[in-house]
Amino acid sequence: MNQAVKNILRFVALMAFQVLVLNQIEIGFGIQLMVYPLFIFLLPVEMGILMLLLLAFSLGIVIDAMSNTYGLHASSLLAFAYFRPLIFKLTAPRDGYDPLMETNLHTMGYNWFIKTFGALLIIHHFWFFLLEIFKLNELIFVLQKTGLSVILSFLLCLLLQYLFLNKAVKK
Repeated sequence: MNQAVKNILRFVALMAFQVLVLNQIEIGFGIQLMVYPLFIFLLPVEMGILMLLLLAFSLGIVIDAMSNTYGLHASSLLAFAYFRPLIFKLTAPRDGYDPLMETNLHTMGYNWFIKTFGALLIIHHFWFFLLEIFKLNELIFVLQKTGLSVILSFLLCLLLQYLFLNKAVKK
């Protein structure tokens, strides 16, 4: 499948899943499941920062418009996209990245995925909840929401990769 078509399908699928399913789930303890950062993470390594930021803003603003969150998703996804090249550089394999290889759990390995996606998801969630609450005296609550949401969102993203990317890698 063409890379552009694959990315468009991911954009629509993750956006729809986030807005129609995950935003409707109330877990408690301030936990919010967010899987849409996976779209930015799975984009090719060689993609420029301006294109990353444009795609991140586009996805975030669409989710904000459908969720009435006034820029929270767009802002936090922009932070995710901004730090992505830096985190990728810090966790690069010894031989560097293959520009043609997709950066996902199956092609890059568990350790790399846990380090890179975990760090980026922490940045994303912390920024989201910090802006949502917008009180420094509530920092402990922000950290609680961030920690619990990151763990569950990370596990859900792992599950999505096993369900949908595993078949694409084996072909």
